[in-house]
Amino acid sequence: MFGMRRREFITLLGGAAAAWPLAASAQQPGQMPRIGVLTGFENDPEGTAQLSGFTQGFQELGWTDGRNVRMDVRWPAGSVERMRMLAKELVGMQPDVILAQTTPVVAALQRETRTIPIVFVTVADPVGQGFVESLSRPGGNITGFIFTEGAIGGKWLELLTEIAPSVKRAAIMFNPDTAPGGGLYFLSSFEAAARSLKVEPITAPVHNDAEIETAITSLGREPGGGLVVIADIFLLVHRAPIILGAARNNLPAIYQVRAFARDGGLLSYGADAVDIFRRSASYVDRILRGAKPADLPVQVPIKFEMTLNAKTAKSLGLTTPPSLLLRADEVIE
Repeated sequence: MFGMRRREFITLLGGAAAAWPLAASAQQPGQMPRIGVLTGFENDPEGTAQLSGFTQGFQELGWTDGRNVRMDVRWPAGSVERMRMLAKELVGMQPDVILAQTTPVVAALQRETRTIPIVFVTVADPVGQGFVESLSRPGGNITGFIFTEGAIGGKWLELLTEIAPSVKRAAIMFNPDTAPGGGLYFLSSFEAAARSLKVEPITAPVHNDAEIETAITSLGREPGGGLVVIADIFLLVHRAPIILGAARNNLPAIYQVRAFARDGGLLSYGADAVDIFRRSASYVDRILRGAKPADLPVQVPIKFEMTLNAKTAKSLGLTTPPSLLLRADEVIE
């Protein structure tokens, strides 16, 4: 089913390519409304599935790219520099609304415009980042859909010690340039859970593959190490060396996004990003019909998913508790 969705999406991209001009044109009366999309990374199943979620939700509301709306999609692929460049380019096109994925992407767009409506997806702390005044009253040109709340940092560690009770030291990995609050957003709940579980908490800020490897190797030097990985856009793009490093160093790890578990990571738990993208279509629709972002309250996730890679658990010598198997939405054998 996913392969089919992906093919449909690629066809959609091909058909729409002609309708995605590079030069801005001011909207004339009767002209098609235009939306900019600044999201994730191209040629990645997770990125395409998420954008498909949006386009399907958008089509259900009566909007089809190239027929009654024009969509300009740009993929920053985890590079902050590229995010800033593409944010400038999209704002220059003067779209009616911009759909923006992740905290650094919204920050880049906010630097460029305080007037064009922006609907964010997979942002963690919009109030702390200064994107909105409050969740119930955003107050400016930005609103959207939260991906996760800070308390989940503790939940990740609880789940990790449930599947790997031998964990005595756990590192939380993030890129300070792309993680919510520079990585601090999840830290207090992670540290509180570590205290109650009698686990030593370690912070592992990383900026490149070499730092990822160093952090994982040093954690794996002694037994009892465990890893919690925040899925900021950088780590999502660089997930292969993390999964490989954890396997090599015999480290049990929990991740925020199912793509990690599907690619060989042990366990993932977090909000369903495809569902959030699908739901975000309703806000883009309402703004195109005249609603103001300031009046649309920020929405929290309603659907969470847990993916367990049983093959990885076995290779780590872990016995999965039946309670965890029952709670998993997907078990990879």
